[in-house]
Amino acid sequence: MTYFLRVVALVLPMTFGWAVGVRADQNDPRLDYLFVHLQDVDKSQQARLIEQLIWGVWLESESPTLKLLMGRAVHAMGENKFDAALEILHSVVVVAPDYAEGWNKRATVYFLMGRYEESIADVERTLSLEPRHFGALSGLGLIYSHLEDNASALDAYERALKANPHLDQAKTEVKRLRSKVKGERI
Repeated sequence: MTYFLRVVALVLPMTFGWAVGVRADQNDPRLDYLFVHLQDVDKSQQARLIEQLIWGVWLESESPTLKLLMGRAVHAMGENKFDAALEILHSVVVVAPDYAEGWNKRATVYFLMGRYEESIADVERTLSLEPRHFGALSGLGLIYSHLEDNASALDAYERALKANPHLDQAKTEVKRLRSKVKGERI
């Protein structure tokens, strides 16, 4: 069995709740394991699978209420019903203030609504709970790009790549922004 398949074989049962004593949030012990292996894989297909497992852990909750609210929020987002999604996500962050993915999803909705400062605040809250949240970091880079703050965008994308070196869009943005930021400093 290849090294990668051993990683998946060890983590997959825990991801689907087949193991006892697993936490379902950004403090879940599976995440450390997954992030180590995300750094080690060299094939993009393997990296994508590990990314999906990480996102799965971030989204998990043992609370039926939180699962319901998050499901409804994601559905509303998919339907471009941002006001409805925002109301639901306000409830999520009140009910579960230590649940990083609630803040991240609300940051995404704020971004989609053009409310960048509120989005930044929620991204920062997400990162205070889960500093490795490459989705939030990439989103922060996107926000700062929209605000034409190239230095901050570059910093966010570089931080995202430290957490997950397989983010192609972040790599592209780092290349683009490095030359811009270097030119701005002259």
